Amino acid sequence: MSRTAVAGSRSNMKRVAGYAVMSAIPVLVLGVALSASYRREARQRGVAEGRSEAQLVARTAIEPLLSGHRLSDHLTAAETAALSRTADRAVADGDIARLRVRDLNGEVVFSGDGSGRGEDLDDEALEAAHGESVAELTHLNTDANDQGAEGVQVVEVYEQLRAGNPVRPVGVLELYLPYAPIAHDVAAGLHNLYLYLTVGLALLYALLLVLSFSVSRGLRRQVRVNEFLANHDPLTDLPNRSLFLRRAQQAVDAATPARPVTIAIVDLDRFKEVNDTLGHQSGDQLLGALAERLASRMRPGDTVARIGGDEFGLILSGATDPMSALMRVHDLLEGEVEVRGLSLSIGASIGFVVAPEDGTNIDELVQQADVAMYVAKASHDGVVHYVPAHDHYDAANLALVGELRRAIDAGELVLHFQPKIDLATGRFEAVEALVRWQHPAHGMLPPDRFIPLAEQTDLIEKLTDWVLDSALGALREMDAIAPGIAVAVNVSARSLSRSDFTGRVLEALARRDVPAARLIIEITETALLTDPVKAARALTELDRSGVTITIDDFGQGQTSLGHLPELPIHELKIDKHFVTDMLDNPSHAAIVRSVIDLGHNLSMRVVAEGVETDETLYALRQSGCDVAQGYVIARPMPSDALETWINTGYAPTRASITS
Repeated sequence: MSRTAVAGSRSNMKRVAGYAVMSAIPVLVLGVALSASYRREARQRGVAEGRSEAQLVARTAIEPLLSGHRLSDHLTAAETAALSRTADRAVADGDIARLRVRDLNGEVVFSGDGSGRGEDLDDEALEAAHGESVAELTHLNTDANDQGAEGVQVVEVYEQLRAGNPVRPVGVLELYLPYAPIAHDVAAGLHNLYLYLTVGLALLYALLLVLSFSVSRGLRRQVRVNEFLANHDPLTDLPNRSLFLRRAQQAVDAATPARPVTIAIVDLDRFKEVNDTLGHQSGDQLLGALAERLASRMRPGDTVARIGGDEFGLILSGATDPMSALMRVHDLLEGEVEVRGLSLSIGASIGFVVAPEDGTNIDELVQQADVAMYVAKASHDGVVHYVPAHDHYDAANLALVGELRRAIDAGELVLHFQPKIDLATGRFEAVEALVRWQHPAHGMLPPDRFIPLAEQTDLIEKLTDWVLDSALGALREMDAIAPGIAVAVNVSARSLSRSDFTGRVLEALARRDVPAARLIIEITETALLTDPVKAARALTELDRSGVTITIDDFGQGQTSLGHLPELPIHELKIDKHFVTDMLDNPSHAAIVRSVIDLGHNLSMRVVAEGVETDETLYALRQSGCDVAQGYVIARPMPSDALETWINTGYAPTRASITS
């Protein structure tokens, strides 16, 4: 037996002994209390029996001997003789130890053994004279005027005597009954009670001991279960994020250049498709199989954990070639997995850092590995070692990613709205919803400060849902000041490629009770190129529902002109880079006119953004541009400022357009 097992056994024995002692204490206390209660009740029962016997003696043996006159007038000779015979016979037979008769004033008028003559009045006799039966357990010769050594234990009873015709109180019987016979009967009863009490308490003790041991064992088992659940993922039984971070911190603290530690984040590439297509049960089965596959290949001392929905964390200690080790992990996850009779291969993207080479702060290391994972996913490189030059992330940006998740829930995000004007009529027809972050420490942050960060993580989905819901909610409130206007919401390539995106848009429209025709989804050319098949499917579904689709920043990307007629695009939005200086740059002016002609030839409306001067506004109108947006019309503003603009600033703007 190992030392650990021996120590555990000794610990359990000590614990059991402790339970035994602790269980015995309340049982012993209960036994003492019950014993004291039984003895007290036995004494009270003995006194009660003495009182009953004294009443019987008074009614049957003494009162018949009295003539009925008050005993304060003294007993007659016949009464005295009769009482003497009765007392002598009863004492001789052992039925009583002493008999006295008192008058109603408490004076002793008869004593079978001559004791008590001339003794002071006592309270018990006076109480009995008034009809109270008084009884107590005492010893002979313990009264103040009794002579001789203390005698046997007796029950001393004072009982009123009644005689005559009519019957009336005439005196008091003072009777001392031997307690030994009563005590014998009581002792016999107590013996049985003690026997039952001992057996009962023994059984109770055994039951308490068993219950204590059982409950203690159950509690220890539950503590172990709770501890496991608190530190492990219930689906895969792998360590969860909390335990992963603790182990990672321990490993990094012990890392040296000669024995480095690799922290890796693994994200499954096509897991969402499995969940959406085959259902969550299949997704769970796939996760379980891959988790088991990963765990089976880990070396002793390494850790594989499930740290998110389809994300795993790896801790590799002492890996001198982490790239090769993680490529083997990547190949392992590329292998087919059978789920419900189907062979699936979903692949993975892995980002990693190495401590102490890349740092020792575990929070930053995990964030950097996460960034590297998204770089691997975007570049399809499979495994990427985090290098600061690979992206624009720095420590401050990494911190913003974590803060942004909290900011959405904390209500720190706000929407500003920039109006769009119909250039032919001057009519205010739509607003573009632009998100701002009212950061508690950095003040108002523009979207280009945090949206690129969100687009590198799943946080962009939560942000998009918030903007969509908030914009549609604000649109309903604007009906009072600008009925029928539309709202434009920008959507990232990552959101457009998700199979549930269209459903989320339609749910938001239904929740806010906004017609689909009043929503404009703006996407970039890059979003169309990232996953053309998924993008075309999503745009087609949105078009069928009545949502307007706009290609944002058109002219900056690489959209194939041959694809435009095949896609349900309603508007082209000219990139502001070409609009801003079109009056000074003939090439940009030519591009603007070409985009306008292209859009109209494809039956699309054309929107110009970045319009900053009246001259540019006029030139766009002359070129046939349909809609304008820019600082010359209005800057992005909160909804309350938009109301003021409509009431005070909209008319001059409309006049300058139509003049």
